[in-house]
Amino acid sequence: MNKLYLDEYIEKNQAAFIAISDKIWNLAEMRFQEHQSAELLAGFLEQEGFQVERGAAGIPTAFVASFGAGGPIIGILGEYDALAGISQHCGVAAKQAVVPDGNGHGCGHNMLGAGTLAAAVAVKHYLQANGLPGTIRYYGCPGEEGGSGKAFMAREGVFADVDAALTWHPFGHSGIMSVSTLANFQVYYRFHGRSAHAASAPHLGRSALDAVELMNIGVNYLREHIIPEARVHYAVTNAGGSSPNVVQAEAEVLYLMRAPQLGQVQEIYERICKIAQGAALMSGTELEVVFDKACSNYIPNGTLEQVMYANLQDVGAPVFDEADRQFARQIRNTLTATDIKNDLKMGSDFMGGQRPDIIKALADKELSDVILPYVHSASLLAGSTDVGDVSWIAPTAQVIVACQALGTPGHSWQAVSQGATGIAHKGMLTAAKVIARTAVDVMANPDIARKARVELDDKLGGVKYVSPIPAEVKPKPYGNK
Repeated sequence: MNKLYLDEYIEKNQAAFIAISDKIWNLAEMRFQEHQSAELLAGFLEQEGFQVERGAAGIPTAFVASFGAGGPIIGILGEYDALAGISQHCGVAAKQAVVPDGNGHGCGHNMLGAGTLAAAVAVKHYLQANGLPGTIRYYGCPGEEGGSGKAFMAREGVFADVDAALTWHPFGHSGIMSVSTLANFQVYYRFHGRSAHAASAPHLGRSALDAVELMNIGVNYLREHIIPEARVHYAVTNAGGSSPNVVQAEAEVLYLMRAPQLGQVQEIYERICKIAQGAALMSGTELEVVFDKACSNYIPNGTLEQVMYANLQDVGAPVFDEADRQFARQIRNTLTATDIKNDLKMGSDFMGGQRPDIIKALADKELSDVILPYVHSASLLAGSTDVGDVSWIAPTAQVIVACQALGTPGHSWQAVSQGATGIAHKGMLTAAKVIARTAVDVMANPDIARKARVELDDKLGGVKYVSPIPAEVKPKPYGNK
């Protein structure tokens, strides 16, 4: 089995894949509004002979593209949504928005979607060239940022027959993402009061903004009494207007609650709901609780990860040129020592705290040129991903690849600035090769998928996947509540 065919195909067609990545970078569409990005990917796959089902799980910007027949069925997960408020010119080492307060790809999902596309198409050509059985599927997954698109798709059974799921994520490091992540709930708390003239008749008003502030104070006191691994974030999404001489009749706060296990998130959620009820009682307002979305914790699969890691070693870390290093140095000059230290700690976490010599060697480099040693279930990552829901249903593995200067914070203008440069392109093509090779390995040796399933079943211990999103909750496009 000559997997160099895959590498050569991706290299030969890299211009097309880079163009798609850069187009999605320019579109910078928000969650569940990625109509042009989704159609760009789906249309390309259709031209390549994939059967495309648009509107998967009832989500207009979700789709499933399939090629082949029979098993094993390999699912390759793509993303393509952007983030709000971090618009940034490409290749500029200074904060410079393209559109003031506009959107930007600060998490590299333009690369993620195009890189997985390249892998899926390469595997399709490999299957054709070798007359091999098996099905390769590209899952177009919208709304990862704040929308948990895959969790909604999982709830509708979209991944039910997948034998193995593969994906990647851009980072400052290259290695295997064998970490657990935090499950989460995202919930709106809306308070309804009564307006009044704040000077002449404040006693007639019931301030919804007071209720929001009281709730936030109560939750801040709660922080001491929840497990240290948990995270609770909030944003005031409606302060009730801009007139201080009117008692605010409507106000709203959006909470994101995270913990290692869904049961722990549920407990925190119930306690926060009680605090919200108390705030409503204290302020004389009415409370409305609106569940927005949720996702499960990620379950690493060592069987698939070992295959993926071997392929990453064969492909090697991205090879950057002097122009890449020069721009990365300029980006590094905009970062704080804390930014760099935090990124190096993340690299250490991916290795379970082992090999401090590697981290020390990376400290003064602008770009990572090494592959982090593989450690299964290395640590708990204090973030969340809706890939977690897929990992409960199908054995899942993720590779990370260096696509930005070491120290680059996630969700930052610096990340956006690098997202359509040579640094990003080289990392994306590396990821595509690793995923394609891993998919072909599993297809050629179905025993890998069987062993991966046994491992997942052992870890679940008989517990079946249950969607953390209530059946009545629907995906909400950015800006809709």
